[in-house]
Amino acid sequence: MPMLRLIALLSLASLALPTSAEEAKRPNIVIIMVDDMGFSDLGCYGSETETPHLDKLAANGLRFTQFYNSGRCCPTRAALLTGLYQHQAGIGHMVGNSGFPAYQGYLNDRCVTIAEALEPAGYFTAISGKWHVGSAPEHWPLKRGFDRFYGTPQGGGHHYRNLPGRDLVLDDKAIPMPDDWYSTTAFTDHAVEFVDEGLRAEKPVFLYLAYTAPHWALHAPDEEIAKFRGRYIDGWQPVREARFARQMGMGMFPEGTKLSPKDAKMPEWSKIEDKDEMDLRMATHAAMVHLIDRGVGRLVEKFEEFDELDNTLILFLSDNGASAETGPTGFTGSRGGDPKARTGTPNSYNSFGIAGANLCDTPFRRYKMFTHEGGISTPLIAHWPKGIPAKRNGSFEISPGHVIDLLPTCTDLAGVDYPSKRGEKDVMPTPGVSLRAALAGETPKERELYFEHEGNAAVRIGDWKLVRGHKEPWSLHNLAIDRTELVDLAKEDPERVESMKAKWKAWAERVGVRPWPVRKR
Repeated sequence: MPMLRLIALLSLASLALPTSAEEAKRPNIVIIMVDDMGFSDLGCYGSETETPHLDKLAANGLRFTQFYNSGRCCPTRAALLTGLYQHQAGIGHMVGNSGFPAYQGYLNDRCVTIAEALEPAGYFTAISGKWHVGSAPEHWPLKRGFDRFYGTPQGGGHHYRNLPGRDLVLDDKAIPMPDDWYSTTAFTDHAVEFVDEGLRAEKPVFLYLAYTAPHWALHAPDEEIAKFRGRYIDGWQPVREARFARQMGMGMFPEGTKLSPKDAKMPEWSKIEDKDEMDLRMATHAAMVHLIDRGVGRLVEKFEEFDELDNTLILFLSDNGASAETGPTGFTGSRGGDPKARTGTPNSYNSFGIAGANLCDTPFRRYKMFTHEGGISTPLIAHWPKGIPAKRNGSFEISPGHVIDLLPTCTDLAGVDYPSKRGEKDVMPTPGVSLRAALAGETPKERELYFEHEGNAAVRIGDWKLVRGHKEPWSLHNLAIDRTELVDLAKEDPERVESMKAKWKAWAERVGVRPWPVRKR
């Protein structure tokens, strides 16, 4: 056992190890996080894409409507795993080291992961998929409390093979990539194997399944793409409007909520020369989401096989909003992809750009990397028959939450204390709160939530949100009546603006936010 991990375990020795009977009472916990999926990309959140397994979990559980991530892959993963804001954990941006503690690019030694927190309580801990919170081997999952790992430490980027400089790893060793590899299938296969291993050992299981789909490049088998062809042939905006109508029809948002206008950079459909290609790109994205849903179904079946589904908390969410990083309608043939290869095939490397992201993030403004609702709002499905009252099945949970809440939720439900030390170092207290009350339907206390990425910033206090883009003025919104951030009340309520700005500035100084761009020292 690596020395650092041994020291960490010894420092937690005050937590009495449970007996087998006590372990059996602890719930299994599964966190499934997808990559770059928009708020409305699931059937139960308004999509035209069939996601029957996730829809079933939602129908027999809860859908959160005001749950937040950190706006981008690495920051969200750091916050989720540690219960800290990403800057506190050392990943204020991505995995490059800028020379500042908040921007070192890997998890620091003053935080613990969910796996490290649950390990002393007898949990079997496993991760399948994308790590992306430390690229070097000394920062991989087995050094941070996980028993098993299969996936890509340095992130994804291709669904049929690895990009240069990225590894496929089993536990702590790089392994060759099979010729018939497809990311979603492979990550599901190993997640199911890990659950089987943990349950056969008669241990409670903590699984973190981090899919790299539906992040570009747009890749899916032909037969899956064919299921969705033609659904987007009339353009992005009609589909967007239909999604919003379904959301309002199911009561997801209060009456009076308005769909944000289509992005000004979204081209008019009548001016698109290759409409069939745009339909193909959206159909491929839909197929990728559909395949994730199938993987979730396989995982559910494994817990049912062991009669453990009722005692398993499943949480499903996305790491950020849909990606508009790549121009109005996306790129073609990036990163060595063949520009002549058809979208979806292994040699292609294409995306759907601002237009596709605007659709996927219905009804919100903006996208991944922004701190407007389209960047930081995630669907969150919670399914736990033994822990969520049956009368709440199929309902919406409207209390705000954040990925920093997942670690305290795990420790709370597992009956373990949040560690005060990791080895010789004091662990920073978590700003997150357990979701136990929200799952039970209790009214939570009003709270403050903070956001920053690349100079984009926001603070939410109760229903009030102050938000800005980098080098843009702050705007103020009452999310109780304006969830899509269309009415700026900053001029009407300057005192609230100044108060919230001061709170955000104090938080930023406390967690180590640097002015963007961060200059390497």
